[in-house]
Amino acid sequence: MELAGFMDNDAWAVLVEPEGKVHVVELIEGVRKIKGLGVFDAMATIAGVPYGSLVTLGQKQLTRLPPRLPELSKGMLRRAQTISAKDAGYFVAKLGIGSGDSILEAGLGSAGLSMHIARALGGSGVHVTVEPRSEHADVGLKNLTRARQSWTEFPEHHHVEGAIEDVISEITKHVETFDGIILDLPQHPSAIAAVAPLLAVGGRIACYCPVTSQVEHAWEACEQAGLNVEWAGELMERQWGKASKGGMRPVNGPFGHTAFLLIAQRTSVE
Repeated sequence: MELAGFMDNDAWAVLVEPEGKVHVVELIEGVRKIKGLGVFDAMATIAGVPYGSLVTLGQKQLTRLPPRLPELSKGMLRRAQTISAKDAGYFVAKLGIGSGDSILEAGLGSAGLSMHIARALGGSGVHVTVEPRSEHADVGLKNLTRARQSWTEFPEHHHVEGAIEDVISEITKHVETFDGIILDLPQHPSAIAAVAPLLAVGGRIACYCPVTSQVEHAWEACEQAGLNVEWAGELMERQWGKASKGGMRPVNGPFGHTAFLLIAQRTSVE
């Protein structure tokens, strides 16, 4: 069985430790210190190594894999709390995000959700992100740059800095109406009131709410904006693994609650 090849223009390399920890390394020339891996020349050591092959760095042996979404997500730079894959995947599915869509996302953070959106949009969609905190945006935009430089298709992306209620005119310079809007914010009502007019008929808005009071207020704001609330609730996740004496059983640990989600749709023109 032949190993998959590598792209000559790879800008980033994914290296995975045996226990699953992922390192995303920029392929540039020159010896430098890379956190968690040591001091070495990444270009000389990694470039040209086929996917699936081992890379030895000091006492560590790591496997080089393609820079796909799960690997870039696991190895992403982090500052703000990220939306988990289970919630991000639900948003992508419920909003029906796909090729050619225009998506507005407020609360870029570290861009965990943004990478899922970009992957779903492919090369023919438009993705507008909004973030009021520059220290968070700096990290999120770096993660999106990694993804753009690693994937063969990536949507048209625009970033707007500021509170979403204050930058509607900047947003509409890029896109006037959106097929989907996702809000991950401390407070949703004022944001929903501001962006609801930008939602196309048939389009959906999603809210990520860490506490129950937020999802209640988001529900009320959606109704006041003329949107039809389709679903609100939480997604539970429980991992299973092999038992020591054979068979399978749930893995000990948290049951998997992350936040409350709400989905609402515009079904008519006011």
